[in-house]
Order: sequence, then C-alpha cells, then structure tokens
Amino acid sequence: MASLLEKLQQYTASAALPMHMPGHKRNLRAFPWLSALGGALDITEIAGFDNLNAPETCFLELEQRVAALWGAKASICLVSGSTAGILTAVSAALEPGGALLISRASHKSVYHAAELNRAELHYLLPAMDMQLQIPVSVSPDQVDTALSLYPQVKLVVITSPTYEGILSDIRGIAAVCHAHGALLLVDEAHGAHLGFGRFPESAVSLGADLVVQSLHKTLPALTQTAVLHICSPRIDPAVVRRYTAMFQSSSPSYLLSASIDGCVGYLEQEGTAAAEGWLAALENFSRRLRHLQQLQIPENFPGAYTKDPSKLLISTAACALNGMELAEMLQRRFSIEVEMACPQFALAMTGMGDDETSLSRLAEALVTIDALDLGKPKAPAPSNFHLPESVLSLQEAVKAPRIPVPLSEAADRISAEYIWAYPPGIPILAPGERIDAQLLQTVLSRTDLHSTYHGLPAHIFCIVKY
Repeated sequence: MASLLEKLQQYTASAALPMHMPGHKRNLRAFPWLSALGGALDITEIAGFDNLNAPETCFLELEQRVAALWGAKASICLVSGSTAGILTAVSAALEPGGALLISRASHKSVYHAAELNRAELHYLLPAMDMQLQIPVSVSPDQVDTALSLYPQVKLVVITSPTYEGILSDIRGIAAVCHAHGALLLVDEAHGAHLGFGRFPESAVSLGADLVVQSLHKTLPALTQTAVLHICSPRIDPAVVRRYTAMFQSSSPSYLLSASIDGCVGYLEQEGTAAAEGWLAALENFSRRLRHLQQLQIPENFPGAYTKDPSKLLISTAACALNGMELAEMLQRRFSIEVEMACPQFALAMTGMGDDETSLSRLAEALVTIDALDLGKPKAPAPSNFHLPESVLSLQEAVKAPRIPVPLSEAADRISAEYIWAYPPGIPILAPGERIDAQLLQTVLSRTDLHSTYHGLPAHIFCIVKY
C-alpha cells in the first residue's frame, strides 16, 4: 500500500494544473522559500484524496491503523494539536453546564474547554514534590473522595504523564470514575510513546474512556500532529467526530497528515525495537550520571505513582546554580537547547529520535558542568502551587467588566484573567479567583528569575465590582 507521502509525490509529479487552493499553486520558482517547506506536496481536498474531518478512504484507513496500533476502539487524527483533541473530548463527553472534575495542574486547553462548555468546575490538587516544586500524581483515593463530594460530576480529566513525566494510577482512577458513573479523559499529550517496548502502559489500555496524545512531542511526526482515541463504548464516535470538525481546521494540512501516516508506518514496523533502543540509551545515560556531585537526575518523586523515563529532570537543588543558569550554560558552551528551565531544574525532553550519540553528548556536558565549583545551594523559591479562593465561575469572570490594576496593588482583588506558568501551560491563577497575598508574593519574587509566567504584565485585569 502506498503511503500518503508517496501518493502526494505521484500526484504532484503528474503536472496537473491546480486551479484550486492553495494560492501558491506549487509555483516554487516564484516562491522559492516554499520548496524547503514541502510546498510541492501541499494540496487541498481534491479527487483521489480524502477529507480528514470526514474520512472515507485513505484517512479512514489511517485512523483504523492508528486505533489498531494503540489498541483503541476508534481513533481520530488531528493536525491542530492536542489542544483540538482536548476541546473536542470535553465537549463530546460533557453536557453544557455539566460538572467537571479536573486536576488543577491541567493544561490551559482544559480550562478553555470548561469555559466553552460553561462547566461547573471542581479541582483535584495533585501531590507536590516540594524540592522541585512540581505537581506529581493524582491518586484514586483523591478522585473517589472528590466524586463522593460532587456526585453530579460526569467527566474527570487527568494529565498523565505530566510535562515533567510523572504518571498517575490511571487504572485505579478509571475504576473509581466508572464506579461513580463518570467518564475519564486522560490528557496523555506527552505520552504517545507509552506502551511501546518497556515504557509504562498507555492510558488507552488502562481503562480511560478518551485519551489525547500529541505525536510530535516524543514521536517522529511534525509539530501540531496528534490523535484522539475513543477507548470505551460509553462515548459515541459520531459525536466526537462532529466536535472534531468544529475545533480542527476545515483545511487540514496534507503535509501534517502525511507525517502522521509516516509516523504510524514507522511504529508499525519499528516501534518496539525503536522504543527499546531509546530506553537502552536512557539507561546508559542514567548509569553515566550516577556519580554527579552537584547536579542531580532524580528518579524518585515523593507522592508520584511512577515516572516516564524519557523526561530528564536535571535538578540544581544541591548547588548555587539555578535551572535557568544551567540551561544558559548548556546552550552557550555546549550548543544544547533544553525544553524548559525554572529555578529548581532544567528539563531535557528526549524522543524517539534520540540515540546513544545525542544522550552521550548531553551526559558529557553535564559531567563537565558538575566538575565546576557551582557554589552552595541557595534558599528555595517559595512554592506557587495552591488553590486560590474561587469567588466567581470562569464564565462569569471572563464576561464581567474589568479594569487594569498594577500587579503590586492587586492583592485581594478578583482576577479577570489567567496567569499561566508556560510551559507547560498550567494556571497559577484563573479568572474568578482571589489574588491572595501569598500568590502575589510568590509571583513577584520570581519575575527576576527569567520567569516563565505568561499573562504577567505590569498590570493585571481585575473585575470592577470586587
């Protein structure tokens, strides 16, 4: 069977005159920059091809292969990222105005889905690793307690793995959700590789009803590619498809679709072997760094169920260096760009494209840095992860009249906007929540540390009447 890439190559070699979109008309002589971007293969929905939002031929076959590969009942390919998958899944699984239980450490797309669906929102607070100041796992007992307290909840959303690679007990959480008559959506955007080789199991096989995965984060696919898996008969695939067409572009890219097809074909042939090679390289990396004295690569996280080994957290807690300074040193001296840095650590994200060579290069850089005098550790920055008082619903807050207030004077006001920690896109403050003194002190104290906060200008919009 020809791949989608091969079909595109065959078609565009036929010299058919494109009296259709896109406007570049594959005229690469006039627009040479498009050549390196694959413009010669950039087409629209024409005869002989398919519509990603209403698949009948090649895209239908691709989605059937995706479902078979991950073990889902049905799967939908996405070229608008996991964000489109989250918006779709929440809208398909929740009645308008219905009760929604989410981890407070959810991606911003979950909050946006709550806004769009006018959800009655309730939170689960994950356990915290206090040294690294990251949220770790949500436990089945927490979910059970929350669902007993809020029996009206019909959908639970859990992020597993987290941005830092921490997994929750999805099998246990799924059992609790179903016992309470609720559906479980797992944001597995960072875990499309789970279930291959000796990596931990995917939520697809652990009882979740819906699972969203970003292919591009860890697998060989272009940015924005993702899949939405329907894993139980509790969800109507036709309803999911309808919402997918709302939240995904009505002109989905064939180049991105071809990268999904190529990724799936590679995994069908090489997935297990590639995962095992990746894991072996990670294990060698870990062995080489066991004797670090100042930098640390923690493997155990208090409160965590388990961890995905593909995420490398490089802790600076035992020295004076902070994570941003470590990231800058890796970039400037070794030409290594990490995924993210914060005061406590730098995060190196590995993927299926990594091998012994790339991981060895990172290991050598860390050993070299560790041999320097990095100084004695400083007092840790205050934790920012707590649940502010909710005064208004998201829907009320985002529609209410607002005024800009200097951030330094905003204590005790009600926020009309989000403050995000980005990446990974987790809110420290959501609309309708009180800006308490602890939160404000934490945010202001970290703005001089190359903070990753978004939505943090000199002023913050607050609700007028509060």
